[in-house]
Parts: sequence; structure tokens; C-alpha cells
Amino acid sequence: YEAARRIGEEGIVLLQNRNNVLPIDLNKTRKIAVIGENAIKMMTVGGGSSSLKVQRECSPLDGIGQRVGGKAEVVYARGYVGDASGEYNGVVTGQNLKDERTPEELIEEAVRVARDADYVIFIGGLNKSAGQDCEDSDRKGLDLPYGQDAVISALAKVSKKLVVVNISGNAVAMPWVNDVPAIVQAWYLGSEAGSALAAVLMGDVNPSGKLPFTFPAKLEDVPAHSLGEYTGAQSESVIDIRYNEGIFVGYRWADKQKKVKPLFPFGHGLSYTTFEYGKPTVNSKVMTAGGTLTVKVTVSNTGAREGQEVVQLYISDKKSSLPRPVKELKGFRKIKLASGETCEVTFCIDREALSFFDDTKHAWVAEPGRFEAVIASSAADVRGVVPFELK
Repeated sequence: YEAARRIGEEGIVLLQNRNNVLPIDLNKTRKIAVIGENAIKMMTVGGGSSSLKVQRECSPLDGIGQRVGGKAEVVYARGYVGDASGEYNGVVTGQNLKDERTPEELIEEAVRVARDADYVIFIGGLNKSAGQDCEDSDRKGLDLPYGQDAVISALAKVSKKLVVVNISGNAVAMPWVNDVPAIVQAWYLGSEAGSALAAVLMGDVNPSGKLPFTFPAKLEDVPAHSLGEYTGAQSESVIDIRYNEGIFVGYRWADKQKKVKPLFPFGHGLSYTTFEYGKPTVNSKVMTAGGTLTVKVTVSNTGAREGQEVVQLYISDKKSSLPRPVKELKGFRKIKLASGETCEVTFCIDREALSFFDDTKHAWVAEPGRFEAVIASSAADVRGVVPFELK
């Protein structure tokens, strides 16, 4: 259980934290309202091959309740009804989540519970049912299902300390992003999901996860949808989908767009402390074809508490015979620093890091010319650039 909890804690991503709403200070908290079906729904089952038979599963509501331990009142409201069933892929959860109330009645209850709470934690997102994060069927769109946007918007009107916890394996649209002070990406955290989430929300653990993909603001911002071609209907046995974006997917596509910004960029993840980067250096301005280059950068924890940072190295090819991304991730290091501590992070660049696949030559090619080593905290948060040349 300790390993499961620790892995879950390190994977959680703090997407947004305006006015330092998180972490929750239990010494100044009288009542916490937890809203949402995903606060109580088992997530270790369903989805296809991701379905598990676990000895136990700690839900987010249970994890929060156990962590608070009577220091504050924890109240729960359903908020929305998504999937009330409890059997997936032959695994039976034993949960009966049926609720016959209307969406309006559920929202009214959630608002009533949240109105006088010091903190409101909405726990929603996707699940592992068909049409959600499931192998055998696609999602209908990027929006949150089951009318969750309406619930979140209603809660934002009555609480200035609203925390939205998104449980999913994929990106979702967030039309309410400017109305919600804190957003947490919690994924499917396994058997210790609740305890891991509570540890981050209460500040026992400093969040250190980073997004492994780009969160687009809307579906049309994804290159497969803006450039792709789709023919056929779902009722037909054959559907032709043509992807025209080539290598420009994820942050590679986002870097090309000047007017379209992602909701949250690849590699993004906030912390309860702050990190300051020094100016990156290289051991040589010139790299030979068979040699290597060393990139170094100092990182300091300038905040008041211990934390972990993921330092990212991207390579930018300034001139190429074939189209290349603005930059490409070539390495990353996760470091732990105490308050006031500084360390030096080192990356080694070799020929492979500079190469691209030439489909006409059927070979990996590293062309001589100018390059840049880009040190960043996310694909959109560049902290330093150092040029060098490949001879």
C-alpha cells in the first residue's frame, strides 16, 4: 500500500492554483464539501485491459475523510449521476450508485452543501465505462460528460475556494477554467487513490507530477481534427480516417501555432514551492559527428518547503532539409530539493539526440548546422537556451 500511495502522490499534477488556494489548511478549516460521483466510484475496474481485481480501493471521499480525521466536518453531495452500474469485464464492484433525482435536484443539493463550506472539492472527470476511458469505444467529444460543467459552474458561483479534481486518463475541455481557482489532474491512481489525493490536497506531499501530453482548449485545436479527413459513418463497417498532421502532434503542433494556445501545455505541473533556474551552459560550442556534448543548469528551490521539479531538455534544429518541430524533448530529470537547496542538473547530448528519420534515405540523419539546447519547466515555460553547432 505504501508503494501504491507514493506512486499515486508523485503522479498527481497541480494544473492551476490561483491565490494559493491549495494546500488546505485544516487549522483554518471548519467544513469541507466534497461533490461528485467520482469521489465514491471505484476506478480500478472497467476500461478493458486496465481493469484490476484489487484487495481494496480507497476512494477520494474516504481518503479525505481519513486524513481530516475530525479536525473539520466533511460533507458529501452527489452532484451528478454518471454510471451507476458496478460490473465491468466480468468484475463486480459491489457498488450500487443508482440515484433517481434529476440533474437540477442534484445541483441544488450540491450548491446547498457547498454554500457555507470553507473548501469545496469537486471530484469528477471521466470513468472506465463505454464511451469514456475504455478500449472498445471512443469518447463522443472533449467535454466532460454527465452535465458536470453545469455543476462546476454552479459551485464556482458560491465558493471562492473551489478545487476541481479531474479523474481521467485523457484531456478534457474546461470552459470554467477562469472561474475555478484550483484544478488537479488525478488520473486513475489505483488502490490508494484516496489517500494519495488527500495527501496532496492537504499539503502532506508537494505535488510534482507533470503532464505527459497537451491539454487542448477545444477539440478543433487538435491537429487530427483541424487537418484530418474523415469519411464514412459509424454504422458502416469501414471508416476511413486520414491523419495529415505528420510528426506535428502534441506540443510539436502547439509550438507551431501562434494564435492558438493549449489549455495546459505538455510538461506542465505546479508546486507548492518555487524553483529558479540558472543560465544553462555547454562544455563546447562545437560538437563533432561522433562526439557528445554536456549541458548543465543549476536549479534552486526558492520557496519555503521541500519539493520536486522535472527539468526538461529540448533540442531545436535551426535549419533542416526536412520539416522539423520547433523543439523536441530529448531528456528530463526529476530532482528533489529542500528549501534553499541548489543542485546542478546535467544532460548528455549525442548524435541520436540531433537526428531525424529521412524517409527518402531510409536512415536516421544528423545534419551539420546550428542547434539549440532548450532547458524548460514545460513545453511552454522555457527557462534558458544555449546554442551550439554540429560539425
